[in-house]
Amino acid sequence: MTRFDATTPKARQELYGDAITAHRTRGSGFVTFEADPDVFESTSDAESEFQSDRDTESERDPDPSPTNDLDPALGIPWLQFSDGTINVDCTDDELDRLKGLLDDFPVFKIDDLTRSEDAAGINVRVSAKADPNRIAQFIDAVFQTVYHLPSDGRVWVVDL
Repeated sequence: MTRFDATTPKARQELYGDAITAHRTRGSGFVTFEADPDVFESTSDAESEFQSDRDTESERDPDPSPTNDLDPALGIPWLQFSDGTINVDCTDDELDRLKGLLDDFPVFKIDDLTRSEDAAGINVRVSAKADPNRIAQFIDAVFQTVYHLPSDGRVWVVDL
């Protein structure tokens, strides 16, 4: 594998598929994908400015696009794949969005939810018994739907 990041839905899906194939070929323990932290920092800044404008101008749209509700205790969104399982950490709201997303991907199922007293958030394991291309579609949908990654957001392969 020679590239480790991508910024468009198509390129990200190709990246996920290639990384999963490389992970399987190498026999590594897992592959980890992580959203670029700059994406969320710039999104938060823009939303703060937008909200400030909204506070002073009541004629704005009362229903803005989804906000960045990332839990600082969980850090930057990441996702791991190994042995047909996708592993993510999420908040209760993100878990609700993940459950809703599963309606669009019926082959994927939540296998395990772990709520540890020592850790923030919920660890979710999703069975992913599908080909790399379908898994790649699901991974990108998780980043965009569950974590609100912008369509041009960068995702990195951080461990392979």
